[in-house]
Amino acid sequence: MKPVASSVPRLVALAVLASFLAVPPVASARGGSDGGGGGGGGRKEVRVSGGCGHGATSKLKLKEDDGAIEVEFEVDHTRTGTSWRITLVRERRVVARTTARTRGNSGSFTIQRRLSDLSGADRITARAVGPRGLTCQAAATLPG
Repeated sequence: MKPVASSVPRLVALAVLASFLAVPPVASARGGSDGGGGGGGGRKEVRVSGGCGHGATSKLKLKEDDGAIEVEFEVDHTRTGTSWRITLVRERRVVARTTARTRGNSGSFTIQRRLSDLSGADRITARAVGPRGLTCQAAATLPG
């Protein structure tokens, strides 16, 4: 039988590893131009990949723009023509509900919304429910 003291470091290492795996990835804000060549340096922007299943992927982008937040949520699914229900939540309050249908060769859709920029950091969660309950979700915080 092994002494208990020799298995303690292994247990600690496993607990630390499990805590890293359980925490969702944190997005970092990036300043800079909006990519359109029109300047806009210093605008905050956050991009994250969301969680899905069964061959679907999602992305959420938040960008500060003239006292508002531009929200862009994209879902890529392998099937074209599927219908999805989308909900945007800011600080635990629903700010938008809509539907979208995947289109094109990629079988994707993108929704865009412009929200007022509240003081402080803004936490936005996007959730899409598609065929057979397939769910995609992404969340990000735009620093204040």
